[in-house]
Amino acid sequence: MDQNNKKEEKSEKKQENIKEDKSQQIKEKSLEEKFKESEDKLLRSLAEIENQRRRFEKDIKDAFEFGSFNFAKENLAVLDNLTRAKQAIKNDEVLKTSKDLDRFLENITILEKDLITIFERNNIKKIITDKKKFDPNLHQAMSEIEDDSVEVGTILHEIQAGYMMGERLLRPALVSVAKKKEDKKAEKSEKKG
Repeated sequence: MDQNNKKEEKSEKKQENIKEDKSQQIKEKSLEEKFKESEDKLLRSLAEIENQRRRFEKDIKDAFEFGSFNFAKENLAVLDNLTRAKQAIKNDEVLKTSKDLDRFLENITILEKDLITIFERNNIKKIITDKKKFDPNLHQAMSEIEDDSVEVGTILHEIQAGYMMGERLLRPALVSVAKKKEDKKAEKSEKKG
């Protein structure tokens, strides 16, 4: 019986060793898995930090470039008022007879040019509209004028100048756009039908 007991003990020890090996393998796998999970979390965190750094750099760049956006937009009103004042003075019948009118208009023109120069130094440029094709990203159509001498959608008249600040629209140009002349006979027949 001793031999049987010894055999049983040996077989039990073997089974215990097998169980220990399996549990060690499970522990080792779980340690490897934990390591991989930790490594993955670390890489994700590093990527998030890098993305955040890039966002901050972009925000800082935008703040420098467009921090004065609202200030510039509000100063366009000053330029518009100078232009309107110049036109009003030129068209005033009483002031036309004044001998100092030209000198006064010259001073307003100097102020206007100075303001435009300041805008240009700060990357604010007027949108060119003369005989250009209407672009809804840059222009705002205020009226349509029948004109067969130019292509449909061509800008005929600028009501108010538009401006860009770098690549960003500061204010759209208010314009009148050419449209095709409608045939009056066809228009009457459409109304009857």
